[in-house]
Amino acid sequence: MPARAHIREVGPRDGLQNEEKILSTAEKIRLIDALGATGLTEIEVGAFVRPQNVPQMADTAEVFAGLRRRPGVTYSAIAPNVVGARRAVAAGADAVQVFLSATESHNRSNVNMSVEQSLANVADMGEVVRSAGIPFDAVLSVAFGCPFEGHVPIERVLELCGRLLDLGAERLTLGDTTGMAHPVLVRQVVLAFRERFPRQPLRLHLHSARGAGLANILAALEVGVAEFDSSIGGIGGCPFAPGAPGNLCTEDLTHMLHEMGIATGLDLPALIDAALLLERMLGHVVPGQTIKAGICKHLTG
Repeated sequence: MPARAHIREVGPRDGLQNEEKILSTAEKIRLIDALGATGLTEIEVGAFVRPQNVPQMADTAEVFAGLRRRPGVTYSAIAPNVVGARRAVAAGADAVQVFLSATESHNRSNVNMSVEQSLANVADMGEVVRSAGIPFDAVLSVAFGCPFEGHVPIERVLELCGRLLDLGAERLTLGDTTGMAHPVLVRQVVLAFRERFPRQPLRLHLHSARGAGLANILAALEVGVAEFDSSIGGIGGCPFAPGAPGNLCTEDLTHMLHEMGIATGLDLPALIDAALLLERMLGHVVPGQTIKAGICKHLTG
């Protein structure tokens, strides 16, 4: 087991993009500020996408402009194309993530391009981002199963990872976009990745759509992965795929890691406060469980 795990918070982007209620710019900034006070060192602020496709992200540039940036915190954004990458750089994003799907069907649903078109797009985006001197990361969606095509061969995942690295991606994230992963599959994919790319850092973006999220985290920890995405309150998911709700909940993940003796550097009570703030903003109960059940150590003294 790793002694320490690192969490990238994606709630302000991957969480809010799937909410019916659109928070105001001021509310988003307040939420991100609360998250920054928890010890998080990576926060995904938003996405530079077409407003008609994801209206919840229409004000991402304004959110960046209004941030009270904390030293040591990376405020990132995702972008689907060169125009989005340029907007992210202009807005002052500290890092930019490009996303690509492991299957043709999901890629066309998500960005209206073939996988090959997206790869060509990645090459152009890489030039924009690297020329600005900021990190260029890649997220491979539906790496553990596709809602349109079903099983995704591991060799297909590895092939696309290699091509993304060849195009200049500095870090890779494998996404379980619709919660189709299970612990055995997670182990198989991670071990195959480690064999093919032994020196390449790997991050996992796992979902709890079918209740296996934390079990998959355990499987990943057991084979040495220690970097994960999660969303405050457990909100969010992909709006362009069926069966995609259920982001891993940041405070639930943090609670489990702490109980296991794995350090995160995060202030769990502050995370719970941020989740409660989010509940009030959204006007509905969030999926996270720790804010309902409480922190074990606080209950037992």
